Formats: sequence, structure tokens, C-alpha cells
Amino acid sequence: MSTLDGTLAGGSASPDTEPSAPGVHAGAQPTAHQLKQRRRASVGSLIGTTIEWYEYYIYGATAALVFPLLFFPTHDRLVSLMLSFASFAIAFAIRPIGAAVFGHFGDRVGRKTTLIVTLVMTGLATFLIGFLPTYESIGLWAPAILILLRLVQGFGVGGEWGGAALMSLEWGDQKKRGAAGAWPQLGTSIGLILSTSAVMGSSYFTGEHFLDWGWRIPFLLSGILVVVGLVVRLAIEETPSFAAKKQKQQIEKSPLKFVVRNYWREIVKVAFLRMSEQMPFYIFTAFILDYATQHAHVSRTFVLLGTLAAAVLDLILLPIFSNLADRVGRRNMYYFGCAVLIAMAFPYFWVLESGNETLIFIAITLSLVPHAIQYGAQASLISEQFPVHVRYTGAGVGYQMSSLVAGGPAPLIASFLLVSFGSGYAVAAYLAAGGVIAALALSSLKDRSDQQL
Repeated sequence: MSTLDGTLAGGSASPDTEPSAPGVHAGAQPTAHQLKQRRRASVGSLIGTTIEWYEYYIYGATAALVFPLLFFPTHDRLVSLMLSFASFAIAFAIRPIGAAVFGHFGDRVGRKTTLIVTLVMTGLATFLIGFLPTYESIGLWAPAILILLRLVQGFGVGGEWGGAALMSLEWGDQKKRGAAGAWPQLGTSIGLILSTSAVMGSSYFTGEHFLDWGWRIPFLLSGILVVVGLVVRLAIEETPSFAAKKQKQQIEKSPLKFVVRNYWREIVKVAFLRMSEQMPFYIFTAFILDYATQHAHVSRTFVLLGTLAAAVLDLILLPIFSNLADRVGRRNMYYFGCAVLIAMAFPYFWVLESGNETLIFIAITLSLVPHAIQYGAQASLISEQFPVHVRYTGAGVGYQMSSLVAGGPAPLIASFLLVSFGSGYAVAAYLAAGGVIAALALSSLKDRSDQQL
């Protein structure tokens, strides 16, 4: 029995000793069928995460532009904005719970089935937001139902990333895990492009009616995307590594209990690892939509165009940095991303306060470069910390725990810092601190880049 198999009887596990699944081992020659499934897994993880993040990001955009007026109206615009961002943040609190629940089924039933459920759950919640009456129509029920649907959305997204990343990584070429792990990560960029385009297009074509009914269109479009995602995911087979474990009946009865008992340190470190990636992402794509219009005095369309350009650049750079990470090392690439974030934080807000629209557009466009540097390498960095029989749970919970310290609170904390200090430089200090914390977390994680997934 391998060391890993021994852990099922109560021992401690080390991913470094994990055996590879047939056909996935770095030294094995994949069959034509396995190559076909590898391609399907890559595309399926990409399309699935694209849809899920599209649905998640349209909420972020409307939380800045629409919901303060229609669902959280008060006599103080800033109070309405903070209430709206609080509804945005609350879904991040439930994402770790979604990761734990779906991780349990992903490590016991399978990656494929679990991913289908998360796709439908998130899509249905998003679709229903498009039909929701506003505060003017039903009073407090409007924000209450909106928050409920947002929680369902967050619960589904919580279980999505772990399965999508593992579907691509466990099927992928083990010599190029940085590149294999980039496929689901690309969904973030494409989802942001689609969501920003949908909000911007709806704003343009509906004009003065955007706040009346135009904002609903991006939410309703998610229904079509879910159908597309289901068709793609149903064609993917279970990953060989998990299928082999299930066939040998080496399935952990309580994945969450096992992970918390044996890998709680890795979970905490992974959560803080994302401080330099997730926290800046939501500041640059959600908080900045309001900040730029109010403090840089540029139009809503101008900021959305800049965000769209940033997402396109992120999409172009992410696979480049992911492939480069396989050459120079994923840890080195991640450290580089932390350094770039720290270096750009204060100049970014200086440019926004300069009033020069050309420089502001360039700054917004370049804002996601640190994200592109780090995000592709991140999937393999995180997944490598956990053995296959609890990897869905461990990687998913660690990834989503960052929502409590990095993602969800970020726009809310940024708004609080702006109110407290009256300057965007306070937010810049927050960004720089995130880069330092992430670098410290990375330094304490074990390097397991030579293990087989």
C-alpha cells in the first residue's frame, strides 16, 4: 500500500507520495481517447467557469451602478453604495460553505456530476434576479430576495472552482500543469469580458431606460449560457485519477473532516495566498466603477470600456504567463505578481486623481496585469497541496476561504477607507499590504511542483 492509501486508515497524508492515474502520468503516452477527453475537459472547464463568473460579475457591476438606487435607496448615496457592496460581499461568506458541501460530493460522487449541479444552481439564481421587483414596488422584500438569490449564487460558485480546476488538471499533461491549470482560470477573464460587454451594451442600447429595465438583460442572458454549459459538461468523462480511486473504493467518508484535521494549515495559507490576486481584482472591477465616476469624474461608459480593455488584456496575458510559469517556476511567477501589484498600487490612484482621461484609461487597462501574472499558476499551486481523494474539498475550501479575507470584503473595505481617510491612497496601501501578505503565505507553502496529480 502507498503512503496515501495508508491515510485512509487514519494516518497522515503527503501529496508528494501520491500515485498517478493510468494515462495521466507524465511518462505515459496518452491514447487517442484520453487526448480527446483532455481537450473536452479543458474546454468544458473553460466554458463552465466562464458562465459562472459572467453571472457573478454582472452582480458586481450592477452593485456599483444600479442596486444602490433601485434596491438600497437612502438619502445618502454613499450609504446606499455601501449597503449594495455589503450585498455583494455577503455571497463571499457563503462560498467556503459551498466549497465544503460540493467538495464532499466531488470527492465522493465525482467531479463531473457535482459541476453540473453548481452550474444549474448558479445560473438559476442569476436568471431570477432579472425578474426581481425593485424596492419601489415591494419595499424591503426587494433587497431581502436579492440577497437570498445572491447567497444561492455564491453557494453554487463556491463549489465550482475546485471541480473545474481539477477536471482540467487531472486530465491534463502533468509536465505542463501551469498551462493545464490556466484553462478554468481563463474563464474569469472571459466572464468579465462578457459581463462588462453585456452591461455596457445594455446601457448603450436602452439609454435612459437602463435603470428602468435595461439592467435586467444581462441577468436574463445567463439562461442561454447555462444551456450551452450543460451540453458541454455532459460530454466529459470523470477524471482518471478520481475514477481509479473510486474503483479501488479508496474514497474518504468525510473529506471535510479529513482535510481540516490534516491540512488546516494549507487551507489558511492558500486563503491568504490570494490576497494579492482576488482582493485587487474586485477593487479594480467593482469598487473602481463608482470611484472613477465620482472622483475622477469620468463617465460610466468610459470606466466600463476601460474595464473591458483590462479584461481583454488579462485574457491575452494569462496563458502567456501560465506557460512561462512552467519554465521559470510557478512560485517565482507568483512572487513576481506580488511585486508588480505593490509597485503599481500608489501610481494607479495618482493617475486616477490626475484628471487626465488618457492616463486614466491606460491605468484601468493595466490594472489586471498582476492578476494575469498570478492567476494561471494559482490553480496548480493550490491543488498540489492536497491528495487526490480529498483534493476537491481541500483546494475548493482553501480557494474560497480567501473570500472571507480578500474578495468579498474588498470593495466594502475600500469604500470604508475612502470615507475614513478621504483619499484613494488609503486604498493603495490596502492593495500593497495584500501583496506583502500573499508573498509571506507563499513562502510558507511547500513546493510540490514535482508531484503527479
